[in-house]
Amino acid sequence: MIFVTVGSQMAFDRLVGAVDDWAESRRPGVDIFAQIGPSTYQPRALRHAHALTPAEFNAAVARADIIVAHAGMGSVLTALEMGKTLVLMPRRGDLQETRNDHQIATARWLGERPGIHVAMDETELDAALTAALAAARRNATISAYASPSLIEAVRRFVAA
Repeated sequence: MIFVTVGSQMAFDRLVGAVDDWAESRRPGVDIFAQIGPSTYQPRALRHAHALTPAEFNAAVARADIIVAHAGMGSVLTALEMGKTLVLMPRRGDLQETRNDHQIATARWLGERPGIHVAMDETELDAALTAALAAARRNATISAYASPSLIEAVRRFVAA
């Protein structure tokens, strides 16, 4: 299953529309569920909900093989903690999808890591999704907690 999430604060119609187009024309039969936020876009090929409770969100992530998201750190960390293949498409400030281009910088930085595929815009989404489908289920999880060495370093810093 592919789970698409745009976060809880705002719509991201460009991402939802691009995944909807991909599902409709390239991947009929692929199970895709999208959390689309306060979107005015009405998906044609995606099962969707505007909002999910935290429990519903976590259940959708747990069921998914691939997470498609904006480049928000909450979605990224949740996907990595659960060992999910991740496809990111950042919101853009020049399109007024966010207040600045911090997600572009985040996506570029994360795109170098295993299990994370980045589509900088809709034209790159097909390739990112195709790569993610090939790579799904081969990712290592990260811990939800800081490593003992990091905790010790922070303790030393605070004590100094």
